Amino acid sequence: MTAHSRIFVVAFGSLLSGGCVLHSVAIGPERNDTVSLDGGTAERANVELDMGAGQMKIGGGATKLLEGHFEYNVDAWKPLVTSSTNGAHATVTIKQPERMRGGGRTHYVWDLDLNDHVLTDLTLNCGAGQAQLKLGTLKLRSLEVHMGAGQVQLDLRGEPAHDYEVKINGGVGQAEVELPQGVGIWAEAHGGIGSINITGMEKHGDHWENDLYGKAKVQVKVQVNGGIGEIKIRG
Repeated sequence: MTAHSRIFVVAFGSLLSGGCVLHSVAIGPERNDTVSLDGGTAERANVELDMGAGQMKIGGGATKLLEGHFEYNVDAWKPLVTSSTNGAHATVTIKQPERMRGGGRTHYVWDLDLNDHVLTDLTLNCGAGQAQLKLGTLKLRSLEVHMGAGQVQLDLRGEPAHDYEVKINGGVGQAEVELPQGVGIWAEAHGGIGSINITGMEKHGDHWENDLYGKAKVQVKVQVNGGIGEIKIRG
């Protein structure tokens, strides 16, 4: 086990048994609940996903505003889903109701798809675990990812038609970002005591740019901050 891996294991365990722990949970049979939210005529959406600990899998291609399912074996962790639509603007919030000690037998996965044609501001909060985000087909306006301890795998490869901003904040772990081709890229990364690996861009002072930055029709701005761990950004 590497030094970074040991740090991650200790930090992950501390997060599960530390400040966010309320009490132990009752493990039950695994449940698989589907979710389907119709945004009506919404042209823009604010989507916020809040998970204490577990695995997020987020993608595009939904025929409705949001579709997918939740897997869990702790009844108290049944996600709370709220949504509303006001004319052309939709709001969706999904939260894990309690953050409690899970142990090795807990299973908690959100597997969700968003609509590719709705202009979306997406915020993801995950205290500990893994986020697998394939968002290259989405019509993003902004993306914020907050990870306490774990791994973020963000794939933005696609053909965006609009500028957007990405902010990733990770306490402990690893962030890997794949960026789209044919667009201008501006990237900034700070990794604490970890390592930073940027490819496909040149450094300009305290940030990186690709050859198309300021020239292409679409511009993407990326900011990554990781306390301890590794940051990889591929342009």
